[in-house]
This record gives sequence, structure tokens and C-alpha cells, in this order.
Amino acid sequence: METVAQIPKYHLNEEEEKKLILREYRSLLRVLKAKLKPGDKNNIRNAFEMAAEAHKTMRRKSGEPYILHPIAVAKICVEEIGLGVRSTICSLMHDTVEDTDITLEDVEREFGSEIGRIVDGLTKISNVIDVNASQQAENFKKILLTLTDDPRVILIKLADRLHNMRTLDSMKREKQLKISSETIYVYAPLAHRMGLYNIKTEMEDLAMKYMEPDTYKEIARKLAETKKERTRYINEFIKPLKEKLKKAKINAEIYGRPKSIHSIWNKMKKKKVDFEEVYDLFAIRAILDSEPEKEKEECWKVYSLITDEYTPAPERLRDWLSNPKSNGYEALHTTVMGPQGKWVEVQIRTKRMNEIAEKGLAAHYKYKEGTNDESRFDKWFHQIREVIGSPDADSVDFLQDFKTSFLAEEIYVYTPKGDVKMLPIGSTALDFAFAIHSAIGVKTIGAKVNHKLVPISHKLQSGDQVEIITSNKQKPSEDWLGFVVTSKAKGRIRDALKEEKKAVADEGKYTLQRKLEGIGVPMSQHNIDELVQWYKLSSNLDLFYLVAVKNIDLKDLKEFKVVGDKIEPPKPVKLHPEKPDHVHTQHSNRKDAELIIFGESSDKIVYNLANCCKPIPGDDVFGFVTTGKGLTIHRTNCPNAAKLMANYGHRVVKTKWAKNKEISFLTGIKIIGMDDVGVVSKITNLISGELRINIAAITIEAKEGLFEGNIRLYVHDKEELDDLVQSLLKLPGIESVERYDMEDIPG
Repeated sequence: METVAQIPKYHLNEEEEKKLILREYRSLLRVLKAKLKPGDKNNIRNAFEMAAEAHKTMRRKSGEPYILHPIAVAKICVEEIGLGVRSTICSLMHDTVEDTDITLEDVEREFGSEIGRIVDGLTKISNVIDVNASQQAENFKKILLTLTDDPRVILIKLADRLHNMRTLDSMKREKQLKISSETIYVYAPLAHRMGLYNIKTEMEDLAMKYMEPDTYKEIARKLAETKKERTRYINEFIKPLKEKLKKAKINAEIYGRPKSIHSIWNKMKKKKVDFEEVYDLFAIRAILDSEPEKEKEECWKVYSLITDEYTPAPERLRDWLSNPKSNGYEALHTTVMGPQGKWVEVQIRTKRMNEIAEKGLAAHYKYKEGTNDESRFDKWFHQIREVIGSPDADSVDFLQDFKTSFLAEEIYVYTPKGDVKMLPIGSTALDFAFAIHSAIGVKTIGAKVNHKLVPISHKLQSGDQVEIITSNKQKPSEDWLGFVVTSKAKGRIRDALKEEKKAVADEGKYTLQRKLEGIGVPMSQHNIDELVQWYKLSSNLDLFYLVAVKNIDLKDLKEFKVVGDKIEPPKPVKLHPEKPDHVHTQHSNRKDAELIIFGESSDKIVYNLANCCKPIPGDDVFGFVTTGKGLTIHRTNCPNAAKLMANYGHRVVKTKWAKNKEISFLTGIKIIGMDDVGVVSKITNLISGELRINIAAITIEAKEGLFEGNIRLYVHDKEELDDLVQSLLKLPGIESVERYDMEDIPG
């Protein structure tokens, strides 16, 4: 019998395909219509034909012609980001240099050097994926250098990533996880920083859809169920406000919009509440039609009308009119007590501000023309250039530093003379010192914040005035890295520590040389490498340094075998795991060799369960190859998952549990309820007696009529744990039962 290949979801004949491609191309031209100048159409047609020809034999995973992807990216750039003709050409060409025979020279010859430079930047970015971590960080530096030359590179890359996320369904599961993690880790924060709120929100929601499908579906279902009731409430809330605006002759549109699934989920996690208790499932938005010179005044007038009708929470007022965010965002946010005792967030902005909020950087530049204000974006780019310019060799920390330094929200801090410095949230007095000058940073011994003396680790708030106190005797220490958040501070501290470390390491080098010669071998690179590996260190410098500070005892050298002028390490003793915290594995059949099935009773290779998220059978998991430890199993919603998958995607292995009732897995639950006589025996009877689950440890603390119980127990799989949670919730007086996700399983 003839074997039939699986037919993809996509099946059109050649003629239909041609029609589809042309239809999409025409729809791109339609959205561009207002921006076309004479000659533009020919250039776009040229780019389209070149790209279509170059990609003509290529298909996407879904089976559709590849050219549909560049057209879709171009459309997102125009419609959703507000870019124009040149960006459209770059979008159409963005994959050609990397994936086809077209060279960068061809692009430059055809469309000029500006478009060539952007396409080159886009090509560098696509190399970020699937390389080892330091390589990836190096590429990321390149992207950011291009970004600071021409922000369009990153805007087109964000459009490209958004389209990939929208069409992720046809990818393999592990690819979906990797791309989603990268999106959450780098691209969504970058979109936020560029002021593209809609794109950031959609990226977060789509990533969550693949990383936590059950929670995503559950929240989406509940949002759909409560839609009617929400609409009714929004109308009730808006009605008196519309009348007030009409009376005051203010031309404004006011409406409610739902919050994103991802932001609702974040609220639930942060505040540890159920969906039903999240009060801001929507925000009310007032968009004013104002003259530029009257914008501020009219926004405050609307604020005054709203707070006349509903009582505001003073601590929830956010004034980004006087101090816009560095991504250009301007608005007034307040939270007021609405009907039925519900808190409601209200956002007030003008049409211009709204366009900046939705189109971010592109709109920002459109409105900037003619103003002499040095854009906050430009300041931000300048800071990035400064950091990337430093020749710090260690770029593995770069991605993490970049996230905390440049993708976080910012605070505004003043120098004693009243100059304003922009720093990321969480910055300390030491970050501020480095922001002024590196030479000041390394000598900082303290600071005065609002004229009060504080330590260098003091966290700054927006509006603080800071004076730095220095001493020539001060030297940076290792613990400084623990409390600074800016890349500049971290980089300069690391440099200073390296210099210090080198001086100390020289003594260690001399000691090691004497010891090696003492056992009759030279200080050769081979012998140093053997010792670096034996002590599991990352460099020669670390070895010499630890010898100098006597953290490494060279008595171990006696264990080494001397062969000629080389040393050989002793053979390690094999240890067998004792606890059921480890799981075993067995590879499935050939065709799916990268899929590891584990939880079997076979004894081939030992795997570790990650301590940060304590996976149990039934959890959605992935394997992560760690150096020296083999495979560690993490849950896909583990707090470290996004970082691991985004930084080290090449080490992620697809894994799946085998059905097994022989091995038990340690997990933990936290119970909160009313402190009542006999509550402990009710809980233990249910767990050990009725459900026959083995308890490893239990602690119960009662305080002011409430109790909190922490229980460690062994379960066979997630199903058993879910049943237990449901049964406990049925006990009288039990308020909440939740599983521990972090390494904080007590005991």
C-alpha cells in the first residue's frame, strides 16, 4: 500500500497562490496610499518582485508561500507602527540577504545605502536565535548598536516577531516555547520601551497562550462570561461623566477597554487573588480633542470633573503629563471608587498623546519636528551607546543587565544643582553616582538623599535630590554588584574588580607554579586547563585568584597522576541517587529521538527535578541541559523558564512524563483558613487517612483567628495533587490552598 504524506492545513494550487499573493500585496499598497510620493510605487513594486522571486521556492511551516510573511510584516509596520515607504521596502527585503542569493550589495545598488544599512541590521538580528549564550548576547549588542543608529531596525524586527507569534500554531511545541520565552524576555519589554503598548500586550498574551495554555484559556473564558455584566457597568460609570463633559463643552470621547489576559494573570499572581477578585479587568479611557497649547490644562480639567463625580485614591495618581516616560508616553492616570464599591482606573489623554501611546516611536518622531526638546528617546539611545561602547569582554551578563537597565520603567532623580537624571526603577545611590561619572562611582562612600545621610545601597524614589559623598580611599567590592541595577554601574564595577583580582591572582600564579614544579611538572597550559576543569572554574584567572586567597587547597595535587610533564586528574567516584526527588529516563522510538520520556523505572540516565519549581508528573515540562549535572526538568511556567529558554534555547530538550505509579514526587502546598478547633486533624485525616498521601513535613501557625499551614508531601502526579487541593477546599473554614511554585517549599 502506498504511504501518504500528511497533508498540511494549507492547500492551494499554483494559480490560487498567485492570486492570494497579489491580493495581499494590493492590500499593503492600500494601507500605504496616504504616504506614497511619486516614484515610491515603482520602488515598492521592485522590492516586492525581487523578494517574491528570491523566496519563490520557500515555504513557511504552515505550507504557505514564504513571501506572505514579508508582506505581512510590512503591513504591520505601516498599519500598527505607523512607518512609511522606506520601512516597507526594508520589511519586504528583510529575510532576503540571509535566506536567499540576494546580497547586501544588491540591496544597496537597487535601493540606496540607507535601506541597505537597515536590512543589514535586520540580518544581524536574526542571527540572535539558536546560538550559545555569549554569542547571542554579542549579537544582541550589534542589534542595539544598529537600533541607536536607526530605530527602524528594531521596529521592523518587532513587526517580524509579532507576525511570527501570530502564526506560531504550525510550529513544533518546543519551538513554540522557545520563541514565546524569547518574546516575553526581550521583545515584549523592547516593544514597551518603544512605546508600542498594543504590540507589547499582544506579544505577552500570545506568549502566555503557548507557555501557559490552561491558565490562558481559563481567563479568556471568564472574560467572555463576564463581558455583558462588564459592559453594563462601564455604561453606568460613563453616563454621568459624559453629561459633565458636555456641560463643560469639552470635546472628548470616553469608553472602557478590557485589560489584557497577561496583565490580569500578573495581577492574580502578584496580589495572590482569584480572577473574581481582580478589580481592574478594564480601564476607562478619556481621549480629548485639544489644541497643543491647551492639552495639559484640559486634561487636568477632565480629571477634576471625574473626581467630582467619583472619589479618587490619592496614592494612585500618576502624572505623566509633567514628566512623560522616556518612551514618550504622556497621560494622567487615576483610580476612583465607582458604583457598587468597585475601584476603576481612568486614563486621560489627548488624541496626540493617544497616537504616541499606540504608535510609540514612529508617532513620537512625527510630532517632534519643529520642537527643540532633546527627545527622551535620544537620551535613552545615548545611554545605550555608552554602555555598548565599553569593551567589556563578558557579554553573558549583558542581556540580563540590558533588561534591568533599559527595559524597566524609570524614575527621575535630581542633582544638587537641579539637573534631572533618568534611572531605572530600583536604582540606588550608587547607580546615581555612576550615572554622573564613573570616576565618582568608584569612590562613592555614601550619599545625602533630600539632605539626609544614607548608605550607597539606598534605593531612590522619583523626585529625590541626591548628593554623592566620595573618598579617595574607597575601592569597589564584589557586593556592590548585588545592589546596582544599571548596566553602566555594573560594567564599571566589574572592570574595577577585574583589575583588583588580576593583582591578587599574580601571587596565586606564582604559588601554583612552585607547587607544580614541586611535583615535577611545568606550569603549562595543559596542566592549568586540567586544574581549571577539576575545580569546575571558568577561567585561569579564577584559579590563580582562589589559590592566592587560599580558597583552593593545593594538597589535592597529590591525587593527580603525573605522566611525563603532564598531570591527569583522579577518576571521580560514581554516586548513586538515594532520593525519589530524581527521575529516570528512557528514550522513545527513533523518529522522535529528541523527545525524552521519563518517570519510567528503567535506570539509564539520572535526571534532576529543578528545585525552583518542583515539577511532578502531569506538569507541562521541558528539559534543560546543565553543565556538569546532565538534564534538569523545569515546569514551563517556572519563574526561571523564560530566562533559560530565551538565553540558552539550544540547551532545551523536549520532555514528557511517562505514566508511572511507582515513584512519588515531593511537592508542597500552603493552606490558609479560619483557626478552628480540630482544623489540623481534619486536614491530616483527609490527606493521610482518606487520600492515603504520604506527608513529609507539616507546620501550622495560627495568628489573630487565621491559620497558615505549610505541608510537604509526596504525590504520584499532578492529577493526584489537583484532587487533593479540591478536597481540601471543600473542608469548612478553608479559604485558599495553593501549590508552592518556588524553591520556598518550607522545611
